[in-house]
Amino acid sequence: MSNPGEPNVLTTGVGQAGAVLAVSSKIFDGLLRYGENFALEPELATAWVTSADGKEIRFTLRPNVRWHDGAPFTSADVKFSFEQVWMKVHPRARATFAAVEAVETPDPLTVVFKLRNPSGVILSALNSTESTVLPKHLYEGTDILTNPYNVKPVGTGPFRFVEWVRGERIVLERNPDYWDTGKPYLDRVIYRMIPDATARYAAFESGAVHLGVHSPISINDLARAEKNPALRVEFRGYEWLGSSIVGEFNVRRPPFDDVRVRRAVVHAIDLQAFSRVTMRGIGKPGTSPVLSSQTKFFVESGLASYPFDRAKAEALLDEAGYPRKADGKRLEITLDWLPFGESFQRFGEFLKQSLKAVGIEATLRSQDLPQFFRRVYSLNDFDFIVTHHSGFADPQIGLDRVFWSKAILKDVPWSNGSGYASPAMDRLIEAAHIAATEDQRVALYKQVQAQAQLDVPRFTLAENRQYTIVSARVRDLDTGVIGIYDSLKNTWLAP
Repeated sequence: MSNPGEPNVLTTGVGQAGAVLAVSSKIFDGLLRYGENFALEPELATAWVTSADGKEIRFTLRPNVRWHDGAPFTSADVKFSFEQVWMKVHPRARATFAAVEAVETPDPLTVVFKLRNPSGVILSALNSTESTVLPKHLYEGTDILTNPYNVKPVGTGPFRFVEWVRGERIVLERNPDYWDTGKPYLDRVIYRMIPDATARYAAFESGAVHLGVHSPISINDLARAEKNPALRVEFRGYEWLGSSIVGEFNVRRPPFDDVRVRRAVVHAIDLQAFSRVTMRGIGKPGTSPVLSSQTKFFVESGLASYPFDRAKAEALLDEAGYPRKADGKRLEITLDWLPFGESFQRFGEFLKQSLKAVGIEATLRSQDLPQFFRRVYSLNDFDFIVTHHSGFADPQIGLDRVFWSKAILKDVPWSNGSGYASPAMDRLIEAAHIAATEDQRVALYKQVQAQAQLDVPRFTLAENRQYTIVSARVRDLDTGVIGIYDSLKNTWLAP
C-alpha cells in the first residue's frame, strides 16, 4: 500500500490524521462497524439494545477475543478507553458523548452507556477509527499521549504490528488468532512511504504498490490511471469521512481576530477557479461547513455568503485599518499548508496569489505532519492554514470539535485550532446535545451553520471528492461508506 504521508502515531486512539487511520484500521476493531448505506453491523460488540426512554445503551461483547499480546479483551477495556482516552485526548469525543453520564461494566462481556438524555449520534461513532478501544493493561497509569504503544500498537484486529522504519515502510502481519476464523486472507500488509507523486504513480504502474487511499496520485495523473487496465480508480468509500478542503484562521491574534479581515479573505478567493485550477473541477465549491451530501443537515440557502469580489475584500480591509502602503501591501501573514501530499501545497499557492491581489502578502511555510500539528494545536503559532476537514456523517461529530469553545484542546490535532470561542455558538451546540427530538437537533445544527458562516473562523473552499487507486489484482475490497478504512480482512490478491 501507498500510505498518505508519514504518520505521527499508529493508533487512532491518540491521532486522527488520515495517514494514521489508514494503518490503525487494520490493527484495531471497533465495537460496531458500518456496512452499506450506513447500516450498523456487529464487530467487538455482537448485540446492542437501547432502552425505551433512550437513556441506556447496553452492549454485549464478543467472547474469546484477545489482544495481540494474548491478554483477553473485556468490558474493562471499553470503560477505560471511554474515560481515559476518548474523553481526554480525542478531538471529537466530548461532543459525541456529551450525553453519557457513566459507563458501567456489570460483567466482562457487558458494557452499559448511561445517558442524561437520548442521543442520536453515539452509535454512529463506535467504529474502529472514530472510537478506538485501547488495551487497559498497557495504558493504565501512563501518559496516554506518550505511551510507547502508540507507535507499536497492540490491537484486536486482523493484522498485527511488525515494524515501522520511519520514512520507508510500516509492516503488519496476519493475526493467526483473529476471532473471525480463517481471516484475514493476506499474509502481510506493507505501507510504503513515497513522498513524490510521480514516483507514487510509477509504483502503481509497475505493480510495486497495489492500493492507495486519499487520492494517492496527482490529479494530473488521474486520467492516465483511469485508462490503465491494470488499475482501478474508485470514488466510493469516502461517504462517512465527508471530506472537504478548508481555510482556517488563528482568531486569537491580529489580523484575524477581526471578522472583517476574515471576511475579506474569503471574498478575495474565487472558489470556482480554486476547484478548476487546483482540483481539475472535481471539487464542489463550498457554501457551508456542512457538506451538501449531508442532506439531513445541510442548509441550501440563507446563510451568510462571501462571493468572489475583490473590491468588497479591499473595502473591508480598508475599514479594518489595513490600507495599501506605498509598496501595494496591506499586511503580511504566514500561510501553512497541511503536509498531506502535494495537493495542499498547490492549494496554498493558489491562495497566496489570491490574497496578493488584494494586498495581503502571504508567506508559504512547509513542514512535516508532526511539526504542523505542533504549530497549530500546541503552539498556536500561525496566521492562516489550508487544511482538511472530515464531517463524519453527523455535525455533532464533525462540527462541534472546530466551533465549540470546549474543543480548544492543547496538543490535540483536529480540535478547535482556530481558538474560536463564541457564547452564541456554544449555546447552540450545547442545546443540540440535549435536544429532546432528532428534529430539534437537526434544526439547531442548521443554526450552528448560520453562526459559523457569520463569524467565519474557518470556511469551506471545496467539497473534496477523493479517490482510491487499486491494482486490478486486488479482490473483495470494501467500497462501502467507510471503505477507505476497511480492515482488509476479506481482501485477497489475485496472481
